Amino acid sequence: MGQINIANSKGRDATVSTLSVRKAKKVRWCDAQQRQAAGIRVLKASLEKDAAALTKQAGGIEKVADLIIAADPELDIENFGRFLKETSNVFINPEGKVVNKVRQFEVVRNPDGSEKERRPRKVSTSNTAVEGQPVKWTGKLMKKSDVYNKFVFSSKQQIGHINGLTYDFLYGMAKELEEKQSLMLLGSGPKGTGPLVFQRGGQNYRGFLEGRTDGNKYCLLLHLSNLELKAPPRPPEAPAEAAKPAALVAAPASTPKPEPATAVTPAVKPPAEPATPSADVADAKAAKPKRAPRKKKDA
Repeated sequence: MGQINIANSKGRDATVSTLSVRKAKKVRWCDAQQRQAAGIRVLKASLEKDAAALTKQAGGIEKVADLIIAADPELDIENFGRFLKETSNVFINPEGKVVNKVRQFEVVRNPDGSEKERRPRKVSTSNTAVEGQPVKWTGKLMKKSDVYNKFVFSSKQQIGHINGLTYDFLYGMAKELEEKQSLMLLGSGPKGTGPLVFQRGGQNYRGFLEGRTDGNKYCLLLHLSNLELKAPPRPPEAPAEAAKPAALVAAPASTPKPEPATAVTPAVKPPAEPATPSADVADAKAAKPKRAPRKKKDA
């Protein structure tokens, strides 16, 4: 269990505990007697018995088979099959001897995998649990979908309280992040722009803080990433084909222009005068008798 000195959005900090998050095993390996089996590391060969040593002893890779048939130089009866428990990493030279002074380099690569820069590696010191220099919120909120599609997470740590005061402190942080549905970018240094280093000589990480709550319960997860996804540059577009010269076309022979036709206005007949009724019809209308008025009846 580790420690981290972390600050909230108001600048108040506290030293709390961290715990590495691991998934529970869903598959268990068992032997023939239904006993649970576990993986272990076994010594396969020593430096005096590996392929490089046998090639040098035989005088060539093509003579190694004859050497193995004649004897068993690849077997170390005393050490082969030993269980390896507590081991340490060491650096060796091409002759197989342990070296003490090693110069390490960092290689920066482009998105296409080519080498961009080679520089001496700097041994960094832990900066996540320094008194008076808490890990600060940068104020940069990022949506979960954007973070998952842009960064590769190598590990995560769960932040937990150590007493009642730090419980309220961390619960408030988780509640605030849950309401915003985003991850907060964390950084080290006075301005919160530096990387996170959890142990001396360790990897530099970017931290993304996620908060969840369930009633009185809370969960603060610190996602760690040291790799950013970048799309390789697009290949240059193919040059457009050169414009083909226009084909020469013979001009048609000149033809006389037709004279414009003269507009002819058609003759319009004058409207016919309305017919006048004859005298006989007029007299018949005048001679039509009129109806006598009706008499009023007395009530």
